[in-house]
Amino acid sequence: MTRLVGRVAYVTGAASGIGRAAAVALAREGAGVFLTDIDMDGGRETAKMIEDAGGRAEFRGQDVVEEDRWAELVGKVMRIFGRLDVLVNNAGIGTGCAVTEMTLDQWNRQVAINLTGVFLGTKHSIPAMRADKPEGSYRGGSIINISSVAGLGGSAGLAGYCATKGGVRLFTKAVAMECAAAKDGIRCNSVHPGIIDTPIWTKIDEVGTLSAGLGLPAGSNTIDPGLLGMAAPLGYPGQPEDIADGIVFLASDESRYMTGTELVIDGGWTAH
Repeated sequence: MTRLVGRVAYVTGAASGIGRAAAVALAREGAGVFLTDIDMDGGRETAKMIEDAGGRAEFRGQDVVEEDRWAELVGKVMRIFGRLDVLVNNAGIGTGCAVTEMTLDQWNRQVAINLTGVFLGTKHSIPAMRADKPEGSYRGGSIINISSVAGLGGSAGLAGYCATKGGVRLFTKAVAMECAAAKDGIRCNSVHPGIIDTPIWTKIDEVGTLSAGLGLPAGSNTIDPGLLGMAAPLGYPGQPEDIADGIVFLASDESRYMTGTELVIDGGWTAH
């Protein structure tokens, strides 16, 4: 478990689900991990999990829509660890309702967290990744933006989520081209999870239209990822660790010839 020894990763939305699994997996491969979330208790718990397993972790509270906080925390990473090599833009939210019923506040909040947060993290992390690093150590960086299969196609009741996750996909490609042109060794790729059994399903604030669009029973007011995952060709939902494995791959030298592309981990969902 040494693929990331000597490297430092910044993971947002790390208090639970995919973010937690990614932080733990990156640390297991030897990376120092700086993790953030608005959920202070969950974030501290993730950091403790890493430390109890012998890894190094630092947790700070963060709302990814605040640019000043990004600048402050990236600076803190550099002071604590002395370098930044991997950014996992994972924080995200979803609102499940018809576009005709969605409020402007609901739309703007999804854009702010799912898309603007990714932009801000990328903007402030690239200069840190480009900073001088000790001779003989890893140079460059890997930016890993968590999109979704909803960023590859439309779904009734998920207009805001699809729009923002699709935006993440194309933003990723543009950044990859910029970094390649700069010859700075920084790669940028997006990850597109399918139905993953995480707490995000309990946090979707309106379910009616979304449930119908996903083929769930009429009148559903909750979403069961186990039931939903049965619609994937593999017949079951993925686990956060399935996505974390892909994130570790993109963070490591095993993916050194990959940039500007999508890593789809969806149990065959998009093969329909």
